[in-house]
Amino acid sequence: MQSDRPVFVIGCPRSGTTMLQLMLHAHPRIAVPPETRFMISAYQRRLHFGDFTAPVCRREFAEWLVGRRQSRFHVLGLDAAEVTREIVDGPGTLGSALGIVLRAYAARFGKPRWGDKRPSYFQNVDVLLRLFPDAQFVHLIRDGRDCVASLKEMPWHTGTVHSSVSVWAEAVDFSRGRAPRLPAGSYHELRYEDLTRDPETQLRGLCAFLGEDFDPVMCEPKRVAGIAVPGHKTWHARTHGEVTTARSGSWRDRLEPWEVSLCESVLGDRLEGLGYELSGAAKASRTQLLAYERTATMRRLARTKRAALDRLVRLREPNPVAARLTSAQLRLAGLPGPEDERVLAGRGAFPSSPPSPEDGLTG
Repeated sequence: MQSDRPVFVIGCPRSGTTMLQLMLHAHPRIAVPPETRFMISAYQRRLHFGDFTAPVCRREFAEWLVGRRQSRFHVLGLDAAEVTREIVDGPGTLGSALGIVLRAYAARFGKPRWGDKRPSYFQNVDVLLRLFPDAQFVHLIRDGRDCVASLKEMPWHTGTVHSSVSVWAEAVDFSRGRAPRLPAGSYHELRYEDLTRDPETQLRGLCAFLGEDFDPVMCEPKRVAGIAVPGHKTWHARTHGEVTTARSGSWRDRLEPWEVSLCESVLGDRLEGLGYELSGAAKASRTQLLAYERTATMRRLARTKRAALDRLVRLREPNPVAARLTSAQLRLAGLPGPEDERVLAGRGAFPSSPPSPEDGLTG
């Protein structure tokens, strides 16, 4: 049986995740939509919607999601009423409701498997595994100096160079610290520079990880850029062209000398550990290093606060949150999957109802 596990693309912003999204979307079995804004916000508001085993709660949630401009549901090109109906009729968990939306997006293209892309998801991997315990994560890493240089030029980026450096450090520290503790077969890492230099080799490795056959069309993401990249995102204009290495190392012309010094002073060990060569820039000034430390400390405190709040909210969850849509999700919930149903069909042995929260299942 071919895999139906959800796929999440993660990485520091401006690391090439949109290009990778398009490469995956070009695959004949996988659909990865433009960035949405409902996955984490829905999880954070889960107590507001109550017990998802109640259809009325699922309807309230569905109407919130499809009717809220901030969720970017409109970019998916789906029928709001039909998606609402599917959520109301679907399994009674938050993960199932969220998965139904992205499953509907995949069905729009006649594909059986869905993914999602948002760079900052690397901060929410634990949450995504609660929602989709069989999820697979693809982490794209790019030279941190190029990421910082690119972020400086983005019209939507309001942070400082110090915050950009901090975000890249967090993404790489995730790959070093948290990723090795993820479930086996759930994490794959790519370098942007390798992917642009030799797309076929890198994508073949990625497909092997995902349990999919490689398709050469994946090497031409421009074919689907008009479908999966909203036109107003002019900063993704290069996705409509050929895959190129032209932007690799462009930080040399885009960063000020003091910015190069800051990047290499703070990120040097990480950069070298990932195979990037340092320029030998002078050490950053004490003023710049202190400014970075203040920014990084504030970000760490914010993460700690979010994690503590989430632990408290988990104590009040009325029912499990894990999705019950894919084969592995159903097995983990103690429910029959497609293979089990074919066996049970000949015996007339279907369970009369899904297990309840009291049966000991956890999300």
